[in-house]
Amino acid sequence: MYEPRFYRNWTHANDLVSFSVVLKETDLLIQAKRNLRRKALRAVTKYRNMLERYVEHHPEFLAALEPVAVEEDAPQIARAMARAAADVHVGPMASVAGAIAESVGRELLPFSREVIVENGGDIFIQTQRTRLVGIYAGEESPITGSIALQVQPQQTPLGVCTSSGTVGHSLSFGRADACVVLSPSTALADAAATAIGNMVTEAGDIGPAIDFARSVPGLTGVLIVSGEQMGIWGEVEVVPVGG
Repeated sequence: MYEPRFYRNWTHANDLVSFSVVLKETDLLIQAKRNLRRKALRAVTKYRNMLERYVEHHPEFLAALEPVAVEEDAPQIARAMARAAADVHVGPMASVAGAIAESVGRELLPFSREVIVENGGDIFIQTQRTRLVGIYAGEESPITGSIALQVQPQQTPLGVCTSSGTVGHSLSFGRADACVVLSPSTALADAAATAIGNMVTEAGDIGPAIDFARSVPGLTGVLIVSGEQMGIWGEVEVVPVGG
């Protein structure tokens, strides 16, 4: 079922060209120095085909809610997903959106020095100027629309991925309104957002969830919103917006 991606209306990068690529369940918004839609579509097709063929022979990879070992000759994207999942103790598909966003983004970098790929709220970003990433924690949240993450060029390439137990249809065992994770690996950021979000059922869980994030090699920052409470750790620069 298609879910309207209303948050894309908040994306404003007037110095970049925006275009979308849709293939089956994959729906990307891409911003680059020029329209690279054909190259992006070829990349999406390539990586989806890799995963679909792999899952056809390894159905446990698709259904598992815990880490799954993969062969050394498995497709690179499957190995990246498996590594990310193992690092935070979730199933490999918890990292699929981030893995595809990063894989496509890196394929486009030879043709554009700046690339932003958004895949269902999970973002791969390579930028040469400061960018703002908005935070959506639900219509009722005081956080929504009031703050944004400020991403500096020296932080990129960077994955910025979000999980929510109260917004959207993605599987979460927690009740966090938003769990935003930063990592140079977008696959790891995606998997970690799921794992950390699963830990937060109330505001009192924010502290232990941040402690877990600090223990995961490769994560550089996390922001967790639960009700009116927010916790932040790492290389997370928050700025007010809309004021």
